[in-house]
Amino acid sequence: MSSFLKRSLSGLVYVILFASAILFSKQSYIILTSIFGLICIWEFSKLINYKSPVPYLLFISFAILVGLESLTTMLVLIMLIIALTGALHVIYHLFSKNIQYPRNVFQKEDLSIRYIVLSFVFLLLIPFLNGVYEPYALLYLLLLIWSNDSFAYLVGKNFGKRKLFESVSPKKTIEGFIGGVVFTVITGIVISYYSELFSITHWIILSLIASVLGTIGDLIESKFKRQANIKDSGTIMPGHGGLLDRLDSLLFVAPFVYLYIHYII
Repeated sequence: MSSFLKRSLSGLVYVILFASAILFSKQSYIILTSIFGLICIWEFSKLINYKSPVPYLLFISFAILVGLESLTTMLVLIMLIIALTGALHVIYHLFSKNIQYPRNVFQKEDLSIRYIVLSFVFLLLIPFLNGVYEPYALLYLLLLIWSNDSFAYLVGKNFGKRKLFESVSPKKTIEGFIGGVVFTVITGIVISYYSELFSITHWIILSLIASVLGTIGDLIESKFKRQANIKDSGTIMPGHGGLLDRLDSLLFVAPFVYLYIHYII
């Protein structure tokens, strides 16, 4: 079987599984996303060479609280602040020439919680709007992320000449990044005509969040992989690598999307 066919089949299985879980019920979504979360924690632990039960136990506890709808508004706000400051911290690390991060046990624990665990918690929380489970809120976000990934690749492959961030991801180009942003905004505009969840203005802003921050999220994970001197975070998805390789953009944008749709709109 060719690598292209393997990549296509494993990607199709992933999309069908994820979309089906989202649409079937909030319980199936929480269960599958929790499984994804545990796998990604494991993959990231290998990336930074750190073994600890704390991130797993903390994430399981939060996932149970989400399922029981027992997270208080104040606790969610505190976690959001921690997650957003963590995101800003890894953005700083992305542009820093100091590649020795995380350097010690404390930094590895902190990074695992703020960068992976809390991102998954907010991924779990995104479709709960005003206490109601709205699966299409997440499906449309996934569509924006996939649009950005697909069109950034297509535009970059065919028209890309100038490197976006060569030291971290040599294949990404400025032309591909711009193409991804433009087509993601177009996708957001199309979504606005079929969805009554948000206005066209909000969908455009969400498209920009998904494309710009999604690209940054991809670059951040690429830098961690480069530090670990490995190509993929795992082997669970033939042709793609690890599950974290597929979810890196979505995970990074999750706290920002949650902030926007729950506190700004």
